[in-house]
Amino acid sequence: MSNITAIRPVPPLVSGRLARGLSFVQLNNGLWRITRADGSVLGYVEQPSASARGGYIAKRLTGDRRSFFALGDFLSFDEALECLRFS
Repeated sequence: MSNITAIRPVPPLVSGRLARGLSFVQLNNGLWRITRADGSVLGYVEQPSASARGGYIAKRLTGDRRSFFALGDFLSFDEALECLRFS
């Protein structure tokens, strides 16, 4: 008998102040796409280990749209979202 449990993504806790005018869609267990109200993509927030709490990375696509570059590592989803909003 095994005790295997499914890993469920932890929904981000975002304050209303930061979420205003932005929307985010969870693409998989550790990746969210962040968009403005007009639909333009600001970037992505990744949680490399979806089972762990904390450790978010804010990312943007490069100019040629072939790869990502990290803007920084953050302890909360709010901080990563704020980085994307104001960078």
